[in-house]
Amino acid sequence: MKRNIVILVLCSLILVPAFAQDSVKVAKETKKAAVKSHLKQHFKPYGFIRNYFTYDSRESWSGTADMYNYQPKDQKLNDYGDDLNAESTFRFLSLTTRVGLNIVGYKWRNTEFSGKIEADFYAGLSTKTSSVDNTIKETHAVSGVAQLRLRQAYVALGWDSLPMLGGKDFARVDLTIGQTWHPMAADLCDAIALNSGAPFGPFNRSPQVKMDARLGKYVTLTAAGLWQMQYLSTGPGNLQSAEYMLYGKTPEAYLGLSIHDKGWLFRAGADVLSIQPRHLGKDAYGVQVKVNDRITTASPFIYLQYKKGEFSFKAKSIFAESGEHMNMYGGYGIKAVNADGSYAYTPVRHSTSWISIVYGGKVGKQEEKHPQKLQGILFGGYVHNFGTKEEVMDVNGDGKITNAEFFYPRSAAMNQMWRLSPTLLYTVGKFQLGLEYEITSVQYGDGKLDTHALSTNGLHWITNHRLQLMTKYNF
Repeated sequence: MKRNIVILVLCSLILVPAFAQDSVKVAKETKKAAVKSHLKQHFKPYGFIRNYFTYDSRESWSGTADMYNYQPKDQKLNDYGDDLNAESTFRFLSLTTRVGLNIVGYKWRNTEFSGKIEADFYAGLSTKTSSVDNTIKETHAVSGVAQLRLRQAYVALGWDSLPMLGGKDFARVDLTIGQTWHPMAADLCDAIALNSGAPFGPFNRSPQVKMDARLGKYVTLTAAGLWQMQYLSTGPGNLQSAEYMLYGKTPEAYLGLSIHDKGWLFRAGADVLSIQPRHLGKDAYGVQVKVNDRITTASPFIYLQYKKGEFSFKAKSIFAESGEHMNMYGGYGIKAVNADGSYAYTPVRHSTSWISIVYGGKVGKQEEKHPQKLQGILFGGYVHNFGTKEEVMDVNGDGKITNAEFFYPRSAAMNQMWRLSPTLLYTVGKFQLGLEYEITSVQYGDGKLDTHALSTNGLHWITNHRLQLMTKYNF
């Protein structure tokens, strides 16, 4: 009997630690599974690897390693009559590869919380200069080490099922705080080009506080206060800087209305910007003094969208005053010099419109994990320059309107411009292959500006042909 008891005790001493280890292991695996489930439920990474192969028939105003195309440059004639800007170029890069993280699914009482962090590798490319025959030549910004840069970073708070007056419908309110798409730029066209239709439409991501109030089933009101960071206003010396807003101490303001029903979306709104181009100036005695320059502009727009099945139609039109901070055309001039040394300004006005049409669906044999789709896309855009709202003052008294009196981001001699861009986009699962032809034509003047900052003499058209191949792998 004693022997059996001893054996039982010994077995217990051996088995208890084993059972304990199994319990610890089970607890660890349970905790690991819980953490994994939490991460999968609340943190959703995404992104893509994208390459562009781009050919241009002539020199153009462009950014982001020449892939973000604005317009072809005007002719530059030498003594033999040769156009030095009629030079073709080719490049391919993958610096617009993107990574992002959506944070969703958190709730405290009646408040929903979410967020986003998004970046790509645009930063780090440089423009270099070289000297040949004592002439300074500025090269294209297509060299350097691509570095990660911030695209979006915001937190969003939401409140759903809020009772409305009458009690029949309910409202939902979302508050976004951080950097994300400008409300004017939220409705982008369907072109595969990096510029997404700019400068024919707004393209801007900015720090902001935005409120969206969905009132019932069909109507949404949007209001936002925004600041400038990457997309900037132009000022004295044709420098683009957030300093003009810094000293102006006034956020950019947006107010919009959206109506949506059965595949249709109509949106209208306006953007108001008030900046201070200078905070220091000189009075009538040549003494440097503090000045309170200010220019306030308003840019209204309308947007229409219709989607049904494999067909999509979008159209947008903006009447922009000093729209350069949204990657459109803009600028402004000095209309008066006050006795205290401050300036009064007048904005440049542009009418800017675009349409995009998409049609296409599934092709070939379908596999659940690798759906195939061929889409045809057509984009068209038009810009008209109306010049400054009021006459520009000849501050220097030299009989010319120059960049001493008129500030603009690119070419002031542009009168009108159009673009047509047909595209084929083929999708196989997460892989996309796009081929796009883009023709952009600009009407330039001779560069001599009248009192409304228009160049209306010596009118001529300059055209660039761009052929672009895109490969993209989404994950």
